[in-house]
Amino acid sequence: MSDRINLTRRAALAGAAAAPLAAATGVARAAAPIKGTAMSPFHRVKVGAFDVTTLLAGSVARDDPHSIFGLNIDADTFASVSEEANLPTDTAQFFFTPTVVNTGDELVLFDTGLSGEGTSAALEAAGYSPDQIDAVVITHMHGDHIGGMTREDGSLTYPNARYITGRAEFDAWAAQDNDNFEAKIAPFAEQFSFLEDGGSVASGLTAMAAFGHTPGHMVYMVEDGGTQLVIGADFANHYVWSLAHPDWEVKFDMDKAAAAATRRRLLDMMAADKTAFVGYHMPWPGIGYVETAGDGFAYAPHSYQLML
Repeated sequence: MSDRINLTRRAALAGAAAAPLAAATGVARAAAPIKGTAMSPFHRVKVGAFDVTTLLAGSVARDDPHSIFGLNIDADTFASVSEEANLPTDTAQFFFTPTVVNTGDELVLFDTGLSGEGTSAALEAAGYSPDQIDAVVITHMHGDHIGGMTREDGSLTYPNARYITGRAEFDAWAAQDNDNFEAKIAPFAEQFSFLEDGGSVASGLTAMAAFGHTPGHMVYMVEDGGTQLVIGADFANHYVWSLAHPDWEVKFDMDKAAAAATRRRLLDMMAADKTAFVGYHMPWPGIGYVETAGDGFAYAPHSYQLML
């Protein structure tokens, strides 16, 4: 009996001694709430003396990615490629990534995201305000690139900017009956200037024809101090299904053969030149390099190359 009493007394004393320690270390606090996934709203790198900032204007999961990518291949092949890359076959995560380039003379926004409010929030997190934007460049006129042209009240999100897009792109959409174009672009048509392949937005920012995804889809070369980066928009929409298999058809490519040829041409160029690119739908923060891999290519996410 005495042994049992001593054991109980020792346990009680140990517990009493541990109580202040628990309070001091926080062990006794309630568990922190589960927060869920999160990403930073912006990411900034350097291209020469330029600041290049990607903006996370939105991210959404989409079911049944095989209904979007690889339309010309069978389900078993799609599943095999996806599983080898450790990707689920039932859902894909999409990212929407406008880019701001600060040349030191001008602040240039490439594409406007899904909404004015969403892109503006990321822009402001990056230390800029909408009224500081000097130029807005529209790479092409799909809704997730022009949706942020205006705010909910219909006013321009970037009131002090000049607006630039490819001539072929503007003319193609103007000839269609398209609600997004009529709402977001047509009311401001007189404020646009137009570029052809090789045209200049500003010093160090050059247009490159990348037709296929849309009739006049453009990408842009950012170049300063011997460093290059391609703002790739939607020439490739997924880091595996588009890069490893550039000939796979994509639902949103309006001319699928031309889009595939454009993908191969640009991927060949970037792999050969070791040029980084921003992909509008690449995994956040949307910046990576291209490596050759068999008959296709592999995506190598940016680490610190453009921070030095």
